[in-house]
Amino acid sequence: MINIIKRFINKVLKNIFKKKSHVKLGLYGPPNAGKTTMANRICKDWLGEEMGTVSNVAHETREITIKEQINIKNNGKEITFSLVDTPGIATKIDYEEFMKAGMKEDTAKKRAKEATKGVIDAIKWLDDMDAVIVVLDATADPYTQVNITIIGNLAAREIPVMIVANKIDLKKANIKKIEAAFPQYPVVGVSAKYGKHIDDFYEALFSLVG
Repeated sequence: MINIIKRFINKVLKNIFKKKSHVKLGLYGPPNAGKTTMANRICKDWLGEEMGTVSNVAHETREITIKEQINIKNNGKEITFSLVDTPGIATKIDYEEFMKAGMKEDTAKKRAKEATKGVIDAIKWLDDMDAVIVVLDATADPYTQVNITIIGNLAAREIPVMIVANKIDLKKANIKKIEAAFPQYPVVGVSAKYGKHIDDFYEALFSLVG
């Protein structure tokens, strides 16, 4: 049954990419899952430059960031897309969490406000996405309200999805747990930071859109 669902998703994705000349590929996920690290890896591999700033503090990315015309080639095939990096999705953003990270109260409140707006904008942008890569931390519990909210929004819009289980270089990484949590979508394990298995990601992307 799972294979049938995956084949259906692949078919939908292929049709979308064939019909559109300008494809928007969105990176979504919870804070600190590695979305911007993944975006930087893709951009460095194919454009020779990074896309955004990475930080250990949550919500470093607070605005939609777009990198246009990324052209990927593999085994004679080629796809071109705009990569959209989005703020980390969260159901609650508390300025006190930023204060714990060393920020002053005024700065923390400003950051929380910006992060909240970023989440709202990211959800709105889903309507413009042709396909979405959901980046999850492979060391974290996938059964969270945030992850379910993200997947629910995608399912409601019938947007084609691929899940990237990031941080597989860490000992606590558990790809199978993510696969079990969201069996309706293909899952690819990578380390965006070190580039581990990144070729598997590109191959999966081509199998979805080729």
